[in-house]
Amino acid sequence: MNKKSIWLASAALVAGAVAVAYARRKNYAPLPVAPNVDLKKYMGEWYEIARFPEPFERGCHATKAQYTLCPDGSVDILNTCRKGSVDGELKTASGKAYQPDPNESAKLEVQFFWPFKGDYWILDVDTEYQYALVGEPSRDSLWMLSRTPSVELSALQALTAKAQELGFDTDRLMYTQHKK
Repeated sequence: MNKKSIWLASAALVAGAVAVAYARRKNYAPLPVAPNVDLKKYMGEWYEIARFPEPFERGCHATKAQYTLCPDGSVDILNTCRKGSVDGELKTASGKAYQPDPNESAKLEVQFFWPFKGDYWILDVDTEYQYALVGEPSRDSLWMLSRTPSVELSALQALTAKAQELGFDTDRLMYTQHKK
């Protein structure tokens, strides 16, 4: 296969992937997000409390995310988890988040490898920025986050109720184990 054929095949593959990603993003019921999210307050370490099953998180325990605001307004992301158990091998994934619309601080796009991007919408965050609910318009992905590895039952119930109100199937939630 010559270089031109390889280039054309690669371009077709990328174009196909972009088309599929675009098709998945449209035709969903409106999904309201948290109003007036202060990204500076949102930065820092978050523990995953619960999530919908995701292929990229298969076998993950003690999952955390570290968000760092960059001078250009983008966000550096460092996700970590322990594979197999809370004492398992540490796995990391680095990415970047951007605000497609600066007027909508709760709607971010994340990218862990080019050319693929995903929606990261902050659906709810408490006034003290201790708990957050994150999802995306198709309602196929959902995360419950906390600044601590465990949460009070009342906070968990409130996040679950909010997710249900927004149309998420909370029966799909998996609860994340953290080291005690």
